[in-house]
Amino acid sequence: MEGLLNPVSTIYKSESEKQDALIEVPRQSKSTSKVHKLVSQASTPEGALEILKNEPDYDTLISTLRFLSHSNSEFNISNPGPLSSQILHTIVSKVLPDFWDVLSSSKGKSLPRAKKGKRKLSPDLNLLLGCLQNVTGLNAVVLSLMRHIQLSKETKKVVGGPKVEEILEILLEMLETLLEGDNVAERVFLDVWDLPYPPRQKYVIWKEFRSLVGGSKVIGIAAEAESIICDHSKIPLEKRGWISNSSLYSTWLARNIAHWAKSLPLDVELPPDARQSWTCCSELLSGINRLGHTDKVTRKLLDVLLLYSQDQGTHFIKLIDTLHSLEQRNLLYSIFQIISKDYFTAAVTTEANSSWWRSDSRKVSGAARLIKALTANELRKNHLLAWLTNSSGAGVGEGIAIRRATLAALAEDKSDIETILEKSIQQFGDKLYITHTPSMQQEAHAQVLLLSAGYVHRKSPIRFTMMMRSGAHLNAVSNRLATSSPRARFLGMVVGEALSSLVDISDKRMDFKVDEMSSAEGMWYKSLVTVADTLGSLDDMLATVTPSGLRDPKPRSNPKKRLASPNGTSKIISIEEIEADEEVEEDLEDNDLKPYGKLDSDPEDSDDDATNIVRNRPTAPVYIRDLITYLRNTDDYDRQKLGLATAAPLIRRKASFGSEVSTHAEELAGLLMGIQDKFEIEDFVDMRLQGLIAILVTLPSKMGPWFSKTFFDGDYSISQRASVLTTLGLGARELAGLGTVTKDLMPSNAPAPKQFPSKTLPTRMHNFYSPSTTNTTNSKRLEEKVITALSTQLQNAMIAPTVAKIADTATGPSILKIRTFSSRMAVEAARSKPTTNALAQIVSISFFFPLSGRYFMHAKANSLLTSEPFLLGLLVKTLALLLHASGPNTLSLPQMTSEFLDMLLGLRTKSLSDSGLLEALLFSFLTVLEVNVDKRRLVETHGREILEMQEWAEDVFSRLGEGNGEEEDKVRVLAAGVLVRIRECVEKYQSLLMGDLISFQ
Repeated sequence: MEGLLNPVSTIYKSESEKQDALIEVPRQSKSTSKVHKLVSQASTPEGALEILKNEPDYDTLISTLRFLSHSNSEFNISNPGPLSSQILHTIVSKVLPDFWDVLSSSKGKSLPRAKKGKRKLSPDLNLLLGCLQNVTGLNAVVLSLMRHIQLSKETKKVVGGPKVEEILEILLEMLETLLEGDNVAERVFLDVWDLPYPPRQKYVIWKEFRSLVGGSKVIGIAAEAESIICDHSKIPLEKRGWISNSSLYSTWLARNIAHWAKSLPLDVELPPDARQSWTCCSELLSGINRLGHTDKVTRKLLDVLLLYSQDQGTHFIKLIDTLHSLEQRNLLYSIFQIISKDYFTAAVTTEANSSWWRSDSRKVSGAARLIKALTANELRKNHLLAWLTNSSGAGVGEGIAIRRATLAALAEDKSDIETILEKSIQQFGDKLYITHTPSMQQEAHAQVLLLSAGYVHRKSPIRFTMMMRSGAHLNAVSNRLATSSPRARFLGMVVGEALSSLVDISDKRMDFKVDEMSSAEGMWYKSLVTVADTLGSLDDMLATVTPSGLRDPKPRSNPKKRLASPNGTSKIISIEEIEADEEVEEDLEDNDLKPYGKLDSDPEDSDDDATNIVRNRPTAPVYIRDLITYLRNTDDYDRQKLGLATAAPLIRRKASFGSEVSTHAEELAGLLMGIQDKFEIEDFVDMRLQGLIAILVTLPSKMGPWFSKTFFDGDYSISQRASVLTTLGLGARELAGLGTVTKDLMPSNAPAPKQFPSKTLPTRMHNFYSPSTTNTTNSKRLEEKVITALSTQLQNAMIAPTVAKIADTATGPSILKIRTFSSRMAVEAARSKPTTNALAQIVSISFFFPLSGRYFMHAKANSLLTSEPFLLGLLVKTLALLLHASGPNTLSLPQMTSEFLDMLLGLRTKSLSDSGLLEALLFSFLTVLEVNVDKRRLVETHGREILEMQEWAEDVFSRLGEGNGEEEDKVRVLAAGVLVRIRECVEKYQSLLMGDLISFQ
């Protein structure tokens, strides 16, 4: 009977987890137990290794770990070597899975948490952590994770033994415990530098730790292990630990770097070890910036080392001094962006009052002092000059306050401010810059030019007068006036009049006598030369505003003032009782009227549990502030559903009544953007989309740029960003008078995919258990459906005349055909009524240029957002819909066409690997050719781009053969339509394209 039951594996559980089990209790004599006790006492590292391999009990394990934790001259567990590696590998692979539950629970009792959420560890667990808190121990844990991840992927499962997912969970928890705290990096560095090795060998060991923690190795392996655990246990990925979340991991590492940097000395003559400490700390910072969360890392370093530090940021400046030039530039640009987002408003104020800048001058002065301290180094000052004058800098899309702060920081140096003005004037008048630079970028550079001109005029009037008499200034204004873009001409006239007002007398000042110059925006631009910001103190910036994450909500108006009627007065109308005649009563009795239900037939009474019946149902909101309250209440199903259902009609009803919508527009749009379908409400996506469209249509000039900024800079998912583009496309079409979207195009009416099995689980359970479908993918496709349907309708309408013409030509000569004439009444009835296109006046400034300008800015910065094919295809289609909705008579059509063609031609390479993006590009090219009715101007301005487009379309058409599938045939038809339209232009205006044809070939 002794061999009937053999133990496969042994796992020690805590007292709270012990259950009744079949346990073998061997009988041992007293002499045997004494011998075992003697053997269990480790006296050498080899003996400790032997004990750990032979499944020790708990007391033996603790005594062995206590022996290993006491280092001596002969052996130290932290020293990398063959014996220490074997011991640590044995602890991780054999001891950790068996004893983790006992060690982590402190003999069955839950461990309390210390301040700031840090766990209070038991003494026994601290012994284990003390052995593993070194480079060799971390390597052992990571290698064990990699091995078990590979085991989980194998199809062959070993019978018996612990589950791989359980071991992965233990290893992940162990890794989080090892790396918990803000002094991990500093402690490991000190341990490494205390080793009895040469400096070069110490640096190699530190480099191994830097590649583990500072790179993407640990977070990548942890994320893969977390994914396997979540797939096995059906736990959503949102509940994963911090070590597999790149954002939280980057913040943790930033805290470690800040804690380490604060403890390093700042003496001028540093010893070699201190200099090496600063170098290693900066190398760790360089590695973390490659994880993609530079803003969060920089914000944490700013808060700890600079903004709220007692040493006036000396440690922070010393830290960035040790970085390479390129890394210093990226860090400096990230600081500018953080200052603009967290401490300044993003709205561009265009007031005619020349003293508008005094309202936030204190904040700007404080930011200028901060930038002055950061750019004391000559290298970083050159980076600041390049940021102000380069074609991709100057804080595009941000408010003017950050440009005011940077120029105020440089205003004290006469040569620097003159250099900025000279470079700005030369760039402002460059013809290629005027033609191919996005309008948002030109506006930012125009603001820099005018601000710097004011400082130069006040410091050196004679030098400024000489610069205004130079050929660069005169050519800049002349080239601006000669361009076909209305926005470029406006900026040229504004700059010309503003600079002329500083050097010319009243009767010789430049005056174009156009209405745009006397508008609020024109007067605001001309007042930039009077802005005179000074250097303040850092407390001015911190005292006047708090960071964006800590800002208090806007104060609400007094509810009592809202109780009045809309007209301000109320009239009591007399009520008369009308007695019905007997004949009327008889007629009513004869009608088949449905009687009301009985009082006891309330549908809510059908529930067996009386406690579930809700009698006090919420009423529909009548004010915008009530709607915001409903949308914020994410725990109440009735309020959230009622808020979504009434959002769109309430916003449209309040559009022309008071300032409720304009005051709460951004807050309301943010709530609708971030709301989640927690209760699986019917038509959730439709109601949210209609609410967003209502906000956009109500305030297009304000919310158009806001939605564009949210799409690129907001912290939203892919499906939420797709809903932003859908809102912009549908709202623009409604403003253009093309009507609202029909019900069959809404996302919730998308046809369900065909399922092979005849019977499936309910939708909610099917989505949970089905591995092939995810909520994110379904949501993305729902948001994409509206834009795709509209683009398909437009491309069919644009290709239909070409197809009819080709078919008509193929049937024979026109003289043999019979032509049917329609009557005048039929022609008039079929003719569509003219509508007012309200979109044409604001499409460029509020819709098109914010999207295209921010795309170019993120593309130059290699943002991850511009590498997502799904979002790129949807963005291109949205811009094409905006161009088509604006119509051929839009004044800014030439500039929009120029920016759109530059964007499309730059995406040709990316479209080779994605058919959706390829289809979007072809549709956009077709839209450009359709909207630009004046083909002669198009050929004269963009002749070479048209020829490049023709060659690329021919390559696409020839590469996609016939019969490759429905999707490929659709793309091939689009390529054929583009080719036919281009060839018509080339044949008609061949003489104008002769030079481009010769140089192109």
